[in-house]
Amino acid sequence: MHLRDGEVLASVLPDTARRFACAMVMPNLGPPVRTVDTARAYRNRILATQQAAGLSFEPLMTLYLTNHTTPQEIRRAKTSGIVHREMNHV
Repeated sequence: MHLRDGEVLASVLPDTARRFACAMVMPNLGPPVRTVDTARAYRNRILATQQAAGLSFEPLMTLYLTNHTTPQEIRRAKTSGIVHREMNHV
């Protein structure tokens, strides 16, 4: 799901949450979500937006993988509890 960020996130999320209990959140923001830390920060923004709107929605976070993504970051993603699948974009 392309939820975007900021005002667009606030506009898109209510419709998404009314139709879906959860969704894979695409990582292609500007800049892309490439690390567990940026995924966690983006997830927190999504959760804050949904809470403010009185919604219930589980964002399933993904990472934007590149040839610079380290094996350590992949291991962090696997054990993070928030990253559910890594998207392969090179």
